[in-house]
Amino acid sequence: MPTNLNPRSQTSAVVLPSTGSVTEVAAAVPFGVYTGSLGFITGASLQVNYTYKKLGGDVVDIELTTANVYAAYEEAVLEYSYIINLHQSKNALSSMLGEQTGTFNYNGEITSGPTNVNLKFPRFQIGYTKRVGDSMAAIGGFGGTVQEYSASFRPSENKQDYNLQSIISSSSVTGEDDGGNAVSFTGKVEDKRVIITKVFYQSPRAMWRFYGYYGGVGVVGNYSTYGQFADDSTFEIIPTWQNKLQAIMYEDSIYTRTSHYSYEIINNNLRLYPNPSYWDFGELDRIWVRFYVENNSWDEDPNYRSGVNGINNANTLPFDNLPFANINAIGKQWIRKYALALSKEMLGQIRGKFTTLPIPGESVTLNHSELLAQAKEEQTSLRDKLTEILKEMEYSVLAKTDQEITDASANTFKGSPLPIFVG
Repeated sequence: MPTNLNPRSQTSAVVLPSTGSVTEVAAAVPFGVYTGSLGFITGASLQVNYTYKKLGGDVVDIELTTANVYAAYEEAVLEYSYIINLHQSKNALSSMLGEQTGTFNYNGEITSGPTNVNLKFPRFQIGYTKRVGDSMAAIGGFGGTVQEYSASFRPSENKQDYNLQSIISSSSVTGEDDGGNAVSFTGKVEDKRVIITKVFYQSPRAMWRFYGYYGGVGVVGNYSTYGQFADDSTFEIIPTWQNKLQAIMYEDSIYTRTSHYSYEIINNNLRLYPNPSYWDFGELDRIWVRFYVENNSWDEDPNYRSGVNGINNANTLPFDNLPFANINAIGKQWIRKYALALSKEMLGQIRGKFTTLPIPGESVTLNHSELLAQAKEEQTSLRDKLTEILKEMEYSVLAKTDQEITDASANTFKGSPLPIFVG
């Protein structure tokens, strides 16, 4: 080992100063996401002194620049924003499905769409459950978000079979049914399959039936007798639900017992029973169907925003980077510690380029391996601890905690005597 070393300089070329400068931060950070925040600029400059003290800059030189510390501070803020946004996306995604999304620039900042959504407390809207319910309702013919149409045609005498797909498609092209009446589904069908939800006809007026609107005129109450032939009316005191059930019974009796018409439908081919004959009911002499058009699951409704082009997963949530001003003391302290761990990692990488340094009569072994190991462990520990704490704060967990507190409180008061109120 040579001992006659004549170094050109007695000091390190790069040494971290004990303080930073607010004027240098904006030009030094790689992304510049938070350079418009005075709080971030101040925090980054103060991080230099924190790093200097924690890494022993008062004792040994620290081979870092202030720009390295500023970059570490920015990365720590972005990492904190990333973890918090992941946490909030788990809380809010179900309630935000189908709602307005946004567009983002290269830094993840909102360029169009709603702003600061990740700072809001969303209403609980069970978005996906409602979408499933809407689909089931549409399939069952009870509503939903799929537009339902009605169409009609006049059956021909002695003809039982009718192709509803062809009948409805033709009306969609011409804009009229076979009676020359305008239809509401013009241009909606094209070559798409129609789903039939109901087949029905308009029957003659109620007075034609035995159980019509005028059956039991002289009976007040539950229609228990055919009282119009009695000397007086029959009055009974009964609950209203009994009248409701009787009305349902009469209506169901009409469709079950008095109608001899039926149908069979297979692949939109309708067969009427019995074989149609001349009914001579004029406008009532038509068969009606209710249907909806089977579109692609990603087609948006032309009349309103149905959510198809809205939020569909965590990627389309309008979450930008957390504003620095909205990060509280808990987050700021996490950022300082994480930025220090990043600075320690950079210092380890730099010192690792020179395992040993020659000095007169000896050599110095640098601690790069220890620095790298500590930095990786600290970063992992900080991320895992924050993630673990946030998991305990998810809305679903908080709801269970509230339930446990409520149950415990109720059990506590079970043993307490009830007060006597004197009124």
